[in-house]
Amino acid sequence: MERRLFFLINMAQRKMFRYVDSACEAELGFSVTQVAALLFIARHEGGLQKDLGAALALNKPAVTGLCGRMEQNGLIERRPCEQDGRASRLYLTPQGKAVLPRVMPLLTRMNASLAADFSDEELDVVVRFLNKVMDNFA
Repeated sequence: MERRLFFLINMAQRKMFRYVDSACEAELGFSVTQVAALLFIARHEGGLQKDLGAALALNKPAVTGLCGRMEQNGLIERRPCEQDGRASRLYLTPQGKAVLPRVMPLLTRMNASLAADFSDEELDVVVRFLNKVMDNFA
């Protein structure tokens, strides 16, 4: 069994992202990144575009492109920030809000699929490990 942790985490992340991205496209019509952005904006309605970029670990051009695609898809609206004319605030459109109830069942299924065949104790170890990785490489 492979024990090179960095390699395993990297490959697992890539395969999982491709799988979830395909499922999001098939079931919702949007990429997993757009779905993640929708969830963030729903929790931070009127938040700054740069905060979305920080939350999703995207650089400025990537978040600008993401928001542009989401606007074209009718999911969000960008409005100028009243305090800083260079900044944009993000709001869900009615169409964006309508997608949200369809997201949670998909995420629930994905999480259940990941957790299948593992005991609660094993999942606790995995969760502790992944949180430690995120803390160590912050």
